[in-house]
Amino acid sequence: MNINWKIKELTPEEQSAAERLSTELEISSVAGRILAGRGIRTAAEARSYIRPSLDSLHDPFLMNSMGAAVDRLCRAIDNHERIMVYGDYDVDGTTAVALMYSFLRTQTDNLLYYIPDRYTEGYGISTKGIDTAKEKGCTLVIALDCGIKSVEKMEYANSIGVDFIICDHHTPGEVIPSAIAVLNMKRSDCQYPYKELSGCGVGFKLVQAYALRRGIPPTDIYRLLPLLAMSIASDIVPLTGENRVLAFYGLRALNAAPSVGIRAIMKMAGIEGKTVTMSDLVYKIGPRINAAGRIKSGSEAVRLLISDDEEAAFRFAQDIDSYNQDRRDYDSKTTDEALSQLEKDPMNSSKFTTVVFSPDWHKGVVGIAASRLTETYYRPTIVLTAGEDDIISGSARSVSDFDIYTAIDSCRDLLTNFGGHKFAAGLSMHKADLPEFKRRFEEYVASHITPAQQSPTLEIEAEVELSDMNWKMYKILQCLEPFGPGNERPLFLCRHLINNRNTRAVSDGKHLHLDLTDRIVAMEGIAFGQGEKAEYLQNGNPIDVCFYLEENSFRGRTTLQMNAQDIK
Repeated sequence: MNINWKIKELTPEEQSAAERLSTELEISSVAGRILAGRGIRTAAEARSYIRPSLDSLHDPFLMNSMGAAVDRLCRAIDNHERIMVYGDYDVDGTTAVALMYSFLRTQTDNLLYYIPDRYTEGYGISTKGIDTAKEKGCTLVIALDCGIKSVEKMEYANSIGVDFIICDHHTPGEVIPSAIAVLNMKRSDCQYPYKELSGCGVGFKLVQAYALRRGIPPTDIYRLLPLLAMSIASDIVPLTGENRVLAFYGLRALNAAPSVGIRAIMKMAGIEGKTVTMSDLVYKIGPRINAAGRIKSGSEAVRLLISDDEEAAFRFAQDIDSYNQDRRDYDSKTTDEALSQLEKDPMNSSKFTTVVFSPDWHKGVVGIAASRLTETYYRPTIVLTAGEDDIISGSARSVSDFDIYTAIDSCRDLLTNFGGHKFAAGLSMHKADLPEFKRRFEEYVASHITPAQQSPTLEIEAEVELSDMNWKMYKILQCLEPFGPGNERPLFLCRHLINNRNTRAVSDGKHLHLDLTDRIVAMEGIAFGQGEKAEYLQNGNPIDVCFYLEENSFRGRTTLQMNAQDIK
């Protein structure tokens, strides 16, 4: 697959700021460029960015209906009402439930949590969940990471005397549910300044508002930030604004004193005692938490995350680790079968979309399979499997900057349910409507996707010389962490490099150990999956390399190295 390279272009204002920052902070022109490209204009702004402050968090009462939410929550606690904390079964939902439950149990003991079953109830607020709240004597439900489209469910809840506070971050529909309060900064009538909070983040703002109303010290709620960092990392929300501040301090708290439950999952992931990064949350902790809801029940993830018993937490973590292994097996099988399906389709190579279905696929891994297929064919992708009766359901994943939610919305009359955001969504339909859906979805994407969105693009921060890649630069990069969407790890381009002495294929020829020079400076590195280029380099031919700068420790020696993302 061809990969486009796009070097970030600075506006005249950004270029001027880059030069000014380079002079005032006594840093290289490359470092100044990186800061300016992140919207930083002055030395004071640079220092604030490098040292984010929790004091910069927005007033939670700026969120529409926050006052009503806090009023109702205070009344429930004061009157000893039973409260249900309800959330989705993915990482964002289960961490949100764990955060809210962990906080509220310091305020009341009349509390329970509920995670809907992925297979029998599906995504969002279910009738069964509402009925369970009624049966358990709950008069207030706090719904997290779901509910923004539960218009009919709220009418039912109201009819049987169960109040709801909805904390969601998904795109609202035309009608806002008639709950006591609907907290969602994406509401058209919400003036909250930051629009990209995770579902757990919206729940945290409710906790923050309650703490302000009750005079609870901020430090009492900041201990919950590791859970919020996990949600921010796993839900792939932008690492900008408040999210960056919350993730920064969440990671700091997690590394300083992880909770019993988090420490248990870190042990199973093999990162106990190590400095945990956002990458670890995305690739090592998040998939294990997700596996509970995919294979068994999201409630098991909550049970682990709120546990304060080390022995029990370790048992729970072992269970979740086994679910994760099952998830990998299902994922591999589903992806292989889907690829085989596509290879047998004579029209596959000419399509703009991928839509596949099998009644035998495990519902818990269709989203992962959609991501895998997107990596292979780089097209808006939907993977569907059998649901209840004649309903089929699945997950959608997008590419580049293409809005897959809007594409699905264009076919809404064929769907029984759908929801999500620009890059990922879930949907259901009658099986009989699948052929027409595939036709219209393909037609919409073909007429709206741009050529640039049809192949992956590497966004390059700057073209550099090897001499720019020194320890001072690396320390500056560390100050820009945590990295993620909206605050990407800087990717560099270095041109016309040749073999220095020891470039060679490793791991049975699969990968490439780099030892490159520009004839002035040499640097080593690794290029995964590029082993076939060894002979080309050994013959003295030049290459251009897109790479991340990273630290490498081997046999007691620590050096800087390239982690090559593409070679031309």
